[in-house]
Amino acid sequence: MKNTVHIRTYGCQMNERDSEAVGALLRDYGYEISPDESSANVVIVNTCSVRQKAEDKALGKLRLLTAGKRTRPGRVVGAMGCMVQRLGTRILELVPGLDFAVGPDRCAALPALVRDALAGSAAVVDTRRNGHSPAPPTGHTTRGPTAFVNVLFGCSRGCSYCIVPAVRGPEWSRPAPDIRREVAGLVAGGVREVCLLGQSVMSYGRRQDVWGQAPASPRGFAEPFPRLLEALSEIDGLARIRFTSGHPAGCTAELARAIRDLPPVCEHLHLPLQSGSDRMLGLMRRGYNRAAYREAVDRLRAGSPAIALTTDIIVGFPTETDEEFECTRAFMEEIAFDNAFVFKYSPRPGTPAAEMPDDVSAEEKMRRNKVLLADQERRATRILAALVGATLDVLVEGESKRNRSRWTGRTRTNKIVVFEPAPGMRIGDMARVRVERATGLSLIGAVVS
Repeated sequence: MKNTVHIRTYGCQMNERDSEAVGALLRDYGYEISPDESSANVVIVNTCSVRQKAEDKALGKLRLLTAGKRTRPGRVVGAMGCMVQRLGTRILELVPGLDFAVGPDRCAALPALVRDALAGSAAVVDTRRNGHSPAPPTGHTTRGPTAFVNVLFGCSRGCSYCIVPAVRGPEWSRPAPDIRREVAGLVAGGVREVCLLGQSVMSYGRRQDVWGQAPASPRGFAEPFPRLLEALSEIDGLARIRFTSGHPAGCTAELARAIRDLPPVCEHLHLPLQSGSDRMLGLMRRGYNRAAYREAVDRLRAGSPAIALTTDIIVGFPTETDEEFECTRAFMEEIAFDNAFVFKYSPRPGTPAAEMPDDVSAEEKMRRNKVLLADQERRATRILAALVGATLDVLVEGESKRNRSRWTGRTRTNKIVVFEPAPGMRIGDMARVRVERATGLSLIGAVVS
């Protein structure tokens, strides 16, 4: 009988991709990967450390699982990811009964750790660094029209509030030929869209040679990331390319040209702002001010006027005043973001910001959070309403979760569209959908061809 593994994931898309790659690796070693936790005799929790709330959720889940071993003798419970890297061996004190824990660089060790834990070995915590060139698992398990692909690991930007450089290490880029082979293999297996992942993805290739003896760019791109987009665009059958997360420093004229001129590259970018106050941006060590952010947006929109921009915002950063919060609010309206993810500031131990006074009350953080979310809801409603009557290209993803008689998909600008499927329609098809109405979150339409 096969040992069955369930992986529970908290955090970002990088974590989702790590979980999938680990699942593929364990599958290759003979383990069965299950979406059902209750049937698994091995449960691995992939943790996040970006905010305290994310750590609290992961710790709570791990404690429930280890406590449940009293009624599930022989079950193995492990942890992986950023929180493990931050806590080190202290995680064994916080989660009694944990069988193993590995940091982000040690995912390749999981098959051996699971095997040993099933055999009854003592708990192991492995947070060793592999240096700048780890060889992470790159397999895939999901079956669908879209896939995540890692292109850059770690981060070297040093934002004052961020724990990522400490837990994932300095940035390093995968060789471009390896990425192209992975994407070509995914497309051969039916994938139509890939999303390229990196903590600051447009920094790809800036700190090392990722091209070797590869031929020069046919379109004259000199920067590594636009060259990568160009190389992937040449893969026959790849309909769409997305990438995340962005940084204003990467919004160069070449990137704007790549989005404009390479047909598979989607007109959509997640471009974290964090604050609309220059003083806050300085304290956050973001490396730009309002003017530089606006210039980056202007370059992108000059080439692709319909590009959709989404963002991250932090409210209640140390010493943020009401006036500075209002600067953020006004700047978000000026840029007219299609969507925004708003977070209440959470001090992370070991970061420079954790030494600053956390002097904005929890109540005020919540108020500011709600104000920005309400503003964004009004903006998103206005942006979606303007699309009523338009006919859009939609990548078909399958049945709608809310209504099984309807299907759902996404536009090039990452808008969710719900529609009744045409006869013979399949997941992964590209449909032309005329938008008939808009809700606050999605578009409702009908297939026209």
